[in-house]
Amino acid sequence: MGGGEAANFAAYAFAPATIVTPLGGLSVLISAVMSSYLLGERLNLLGKLGCALSVLGSTVLIIHSPEEQEVTTVEEMTSKLKDPGFIVYISLLLICCLVLIFILSPRYGHQNILVFLAICSLLGAFTVSSVKGLGIAVKGLIIGLPVVKHPLPWILIPILIVSVVTQVNYLNKSLDVFNTSLVFPIYYVFFTTVVITTSLILFKEWVSMSPSDGVGAVCAFLIIILGVFMLHAFNNMDISLKSLQQHLHCMAPVSTEPTQNEDEMTLVDNMETEHTGTIPKVFVIYT
Repeated sequence: MGGGEAANFAAYAFAPATIVTPLGGLSVLISAVMSSYLLGERLNLLGKLGCALSVLGSTVLIIHSPEEQEVTTVEEMTSKLKDPGFIVYISLLLICCLVLIFILSPRYGHQNILVFLAICSLLGAFTVSSVKGLGIAVKGLIIGLPVVKHPLPWILIPILIVSVVTQVNYLNKSLDVFNTSLVFPIYYVFFTTVVITTSLILFKEWVSMSPSDGVGAVCAFLIIILGVFMLHAFNNMDISLKSLQQHLHCMAPVSTEPTQNEDEMTLVDNMETEHTGTIPKVFVIYT
């Protein structure tokens, strides 16, 4: 797992976060498929459709992915982090995290699933920004640049450690309290949304996107969300193609046209009598 997360973090150094983060949803797909074969867990029909939607959305996202503004040195990354718009954005996220951790979490954390997951997701902005900066620093170190003397990597390392540890802590708390099939889809949607927003503000990736690419990327992201949701939310339901066919067969309309004997019995049972004086009148209809 450590190797996988290290490779995931390394991907941020070579590709835009708007494409790396949504593609992280493929880990859910791979886990579902491998657990079906290795652990004997059953992947129902909706789970298979969710896997197909995740692959489809990821493909569309790659086609419409934005071109990231090239940042190759630590100095350029420092300039991006000092941008006034990004400073305002990251400050608002920090305030929201502190309010959630110290005020809302003790009161509502064990009642509302969104509290713990909001903390994990908002901290994703700090995690991805730190990883992006450290990735650039490592690339510079490999080619021989004096990045060790620059203060930015030494600032980003403790930020990364604190944000990752806090994320794991509150994610485990949410898993202890709430259903796993709800935690992972909601966390994926929140985390991905925050990371994409952070990347768009930090690297101005939206500047290079055409309207068609923007619409395509948003649609692809929504398709991935739907696929991950279907894979997790209905994993305990026994739904297969065979059971669906049987259910549809049982719902087929059955002829309810009454027979002649049923008509006669109904008419006899519903005979009407009228009393005129003391002599009853009986009306019988034959069919």
